[in-house]
Amino acid sequence: MSQSATTRQHYFVPQPMPWPIMGSVSLFLMALGAVFVFNDSSGGWFSIAAGAVILLYMLVRWFGAVIRESEGGKYGGWEDVSFRWGMSWFIFSEVMFFAAFFGALFYTRQISVPDLASLQSQALLWPNFSGHWPSPGPGFQEKFSPMAAWGIPAINTMLLLSSGVTVTIAHWALKANRRALLSLFLFFTVALGALFLSFQIFEYGHAYSELNLKLSTGVYGSTFFMLTGFHGFHVTLGAIMLSVILVRSLLGHFKPDHHFAFEAVAWYWHFVDVVWLGLFIFVYWM
Repeated sequence: MSQSATTRQHYFVPQPMPWPIMGSVSLFLMALGAVFVFNDSSGGWFSIAAGAVILLYMLVRWFGAVIRESEGGKYGGWEDVSFRWGMSWFIFSEVMFFAAFFGALFYTRQISVPDLASLQSQALLWPNFSGHWPSPGPGFQEKFSPMAAWGIPAINTMLLLSSGVTVTIAHWALKANRRALLSLFLFFTVALGALFLSFQIFEYGHAYSELNLKLSTGVYGSTFFMLTGFHGFHVTLGAIMLSVILVRSLLGHFKPDHHFAFEAVAWYWHFVDVVWLGLFIFVYWM
């Protein structure tokens, strides 16, 4: 058998690792802690913090293991195909995740709230309730102001769209083997992501303190914070992954014809951009 045929038959299988189980445990702890916080139970923030620490530890160890395998020449063409399919299905699962929340928003706005307002008995059950949007739903008397689109949300839209451009320029620079330009535009992408998160934190503070818009503000508050909050969580993970890619680029990793780790993170970041466009249009604007 020729050497090329032997190489084609090789497929690297890593040793069993605890990182997927550890990641699942960390996400469970954070979700459980969030449930405790929402219900004013003790230990919620501790559970969220513990989950975040475990998640960060898992990311560092798992990223490190994959980087060592990649730089050690363990990955070939077959592994590259597997990685591409794996990342494609992962992003598809994320699309379905956000589709469920967008579906809940559509159902609430177009079906649930108008139907509740059209009931003949609603005047007795919920006086002065109308089917307009935004609405917290029947039974909520506390006043609130919806988040306006043309302010921080518009600025954040510009920031994320710009970050999509900078990561694309970085990809072009990598394929052209222009390392300095690659690192520069990767840094711009990370900085734009961090700036986006900073504005979102400020926006949440403004919503709670000045607009009386909270997670407990009925169906509008819950859909607003669930959609924007989960998106912010994805931006945070994307910024962490981009930071790892930036450090690896500074260390001389990646080749113009072999850099799927960079491409995978770029795919993820573009997905985050597209989701935000949907959020801006259907949550803030319309």
